[in-house]
Amino acid sequence: MPVTIGAKESTFADPLGLLTDCHRRIERFLGVLRTVAGQNSGGPLSPEHARALEAALNYFRDAAPKHHADEEQDLFPQLRALDRPEAEALLRRMAQLEEQHRAAALCHAEIDSLGRRWLSTNRLSEPDVARFKDLVSILDNLYPTHIAQEESEVFPFARAVLSESAKQMLGRRMAERRGAPFEAAWRGES
Repeated sequence: MPVTIGAKESTFADPLGLLTDCHRRIERFLGVLRTVAGQNSGGPLSPEHARALEAALNYFRDAAPKHHADEEQDLFPQLRALDRPEAEALLRRMAQLEEQHRAAALCHAEIDSLGRRWLSTNRLSEPDVARFKDLVSILDNLYPTHIAQEESEVFPFARAVLSESAKQMLGRRMAERRGAPFEAAWRGES
């Protein structure tokens, strides 16, 4: 099960496109967790599954929190600051999205602990495998709707109402968060 990040089309100059690209990585790495959970019963992982699991755990531990920060610390506050009456429902939805970020982070923290134990000992007990699968299932239920709401409601609204300078500021903050130059086409994760 090779882990392929894929070519990125967006750069920091298109921060909303980059956030969408991040969603594709979340979906791919969630698929890795789903595959590892579904094809292994807690016994030794194949080298391919071990590499894939480690890559997914690393992504959700290191890169995914930056994506959440991009939204919660930069994008959502910019949209809230606009004080647009037509956006009231969207503002309520953003609060729900932030709650979902927190729920996902808790699941990922527990998955990380279980997954790292599995990688280090090459075994996971039956109850731990069951818990790993339950957590992946929770994320499988959370992410599709979450991502769809951001991509169909939040991002289009942001594209329409944010000024070019606000979008540029969002892109700069995203680059800073990753220690990357804003001007360069970014080729990293999340």
